[in-house]
Amino acid sequence: MRKLDHKKALVLFSGGQDSSITLAWALDRYDYVETMGVDYGQRHAIELDARRNVRREISEAFADWGQKLGDDRLVDAGGFRDLGTTAMTHETEIVIAEDGLPTTFVPGRNLFFLVLAGALAYRRDIGVIAAGMCETDYSGYPDCREQALAAQIEAIRLGMDVDAALETPLMHITKAESWRLAEKLGGRKLVDLINEHSHSCYRGLRAERFDWGYGCNDCPACDLRAKGWANYVAGV
Repeated sequence: MRKLDHKKALVLFSGGQDSSITLAWALDRYDYVETMGVDYGQRHAIELDARRNVRREISEAFADWGQKLGDDRLVDAGGFRDLGTTAMTHETEIVIAEDGLPTTFVPGRNLFFLVLAGALAYRRDIGVIAAGMCETDYSGYPDCREQALAAQIEAIRLGMDVDAALETPLMHITKAESWRLAEKLGGRKLVDLINEHSHSCYRGLRAERFDWGYGCNDCPACDLRAKGWANYVAGV
């Protein structure tokens, strides 16, 4: 089995609240951190802009972390859009489908993201993949669950014959607790930075600013973010 460098981390980085907090967590923990995003044909490019903004702001606000922050790659996986309609890739209504999952669910997305991250980590001699998936406060996506992700990283280890590890620091904490983690890592400066520059809204709207950030204030992602922020502020 090929040994990778476990002092280095690759963060699956979308530019959303969870992946931004995960990036800060990795920068605090590892000697060197790279980021990887995926353009899977999502119907708006707002989060791709947020990725650049969050990386820039963290680098400027936290000099020690900025020195650790390495390359960023945006991988083209637009073929996901060709596989079928979802509310994340097409202009369709965000509702709960007959299978009980929201129409924002893109089947196989997170599992595929991990394969891409594993392939990049292999080439970059990076031993740790860090991702912001969570099964506490989330939209019910089955590929966010710890059991599914554990199976996928094991497949990557076996299929690439490497000692890759997966870290999901937000897996078992609420959205409010994730804000408290951000505060522990970088104080209110980090909390305010992520609140201002990250993007979570499924509709890609940033015209209106709420106390919890920008968004439509109507989709499941905005609802989770708003409730998490309210609980964080209230100390719940």
